[in-house]
Amino acid sequence: MEIPHIPVLSDEVLESFSGADEGYFVDCTLGYAGHSSAMLSRYPQLKLVGIDRDQEALDFSRKRLEPFGERVTLYKGTFAALLPQLKESPIAAVLADFGVSSLQLDKKERGFGFGSDVLDMRMDSSAELSAYDVVNGYSREALEYLLHHYGEIRPYRKLAAAIVEARAKAPIESAKTLSDIALKVLPRGGKIHPATLLFQAIRIEVNNELGEIEGLLDALEAMKPPGAIVSLITFHSLEDRLVKNRFRKWAQQCICDPHAIRCTCGKNNALGKVLNRKPITAGKEELKINPRSRSAKLRSFRFNAAGQE
Repeated sequence: MEIPHIPVLSDEVLESFSGADEGYFVDCTLGYAGHSSAMLSRYPQLKLVGIDRDQEALDFSRKRLEPFGERVTLYKGTFAALLPQLKESPIAAVLADFGVSSLQLDKKERGFGFGSDVLDMRMDSSAELSAYDVVNGYSREALEYLLHHYGEIRPYRKLAAAIVEARAKAPIESAKTLSDIALKVLPRGGKIHPATLLFQAIRIEVNNELGEIEGLLDALEAMKPPGAIVSLITFHSLEDRLVKNRFRKWAQQCICDPHAIRCTCGKNNALGKVLNRKPITAGKEELKINPRSRSAKLRSFRFNAAGQE
């Protein structure tokens, strides 16, 4: 079968799970099973729990993973909601790739791409909120917030005003029209399309992406799966900051108030250890084959084994 998506940092992801114990590998962002199929081949002691909210991706992956038989279990939904409910045990490895898949980006009917004739951006096509609703229905102040906080766009007020002005004449119905508005306001230059941060901001809102990451991290912190390795791939600073700060918190031995005169917590509170101090990024060869990997950052953490402090 034709594989529609190249998974980022594939070799690095496989290596990050070196030493994984026997049990379940949870792929929180199954997509088109690129990482999962490689993991099942590399680590025969692992079974897969695959999670995705995109039915199209699940249907494709179910067929792709047929050779692995009963080692595979797939669920539809968001990882933040499903992970705490999993009955499969023990969990030995957890992966999440927070990027949008190449197929989602390239399929014009999904409305993620700059040249798309629709304005959608829903990872779950059955979800209520779409990019059309955000662009045409949010107040100027709400748009300013998204562009400022989720897109980190400097002229966010100017861009929000341009969107409001354009939609007052006629609804903005396509990603292409929205992209054209951005091109008139945002500076050109470099390899990144001027509308990239605008689309990022709207996509984050539509899919509650940062909230989902927080939910995943909260779930893992509550579960503390003994000995499990967690590898997370982020694609922009907002995501990376959430992961980096949470991993750092989990690795802290001392949890006393930093202004305390002396430590009273016993300095044995670390949930595990960070496996790579700096994020792992794509090498030159991968960048040539898959330019979309240029923003990917991989961070890994291993929870303490049972009885280990």
